[in-house]
Amino acid sequence: MEKASIKILIADDEVDFRNLLKFWLESKGYSILDASNGQEAIEITRRDNPDMIFMDLRMPVMDGIEAIKEIRKFNQEVPIIVISAYVEDPKVKEVLEYGISGEFYKGDDFQKSLVLLESVLKTHKRLKK
Repeated sequence: MEKASIKILIADDEVDFRNLLKFWLESKGYSILDASNGQEAIEITRRDNPDMIFMDLRMPVMDGIEAIKEIRKFNQEVPIIVISAYVEDPKVKEVLEYGISGEFYKGDDFQKSLVLLESVLKTHKRLKK
């Protein structure tokens, strides 16, 4: 599977962060979808069936926790990496039972997001590097 055929959804209400992560991942060859809240993330996941989701936990309209709960009702397999601005975010514990694949902190280097993404994709999609 080529990187360009791998669809990654970035759900985050912070436009600047979302655009930076989107630009970074597109520069690495991935196809990116984006959402500004949990409700949009659910709609895009139903419609476009992304291969992976980066989901912010704190968003307006519908937060990431509720969005993950809803997504898991119709898609148990899609890997979800939660995004948080807080290293010790108590909300992360709330989503563990819904099968998240990892955590990415907004203060981390984007290279860490790429390493995490590729590791999770290998596990879930059995992709070769």
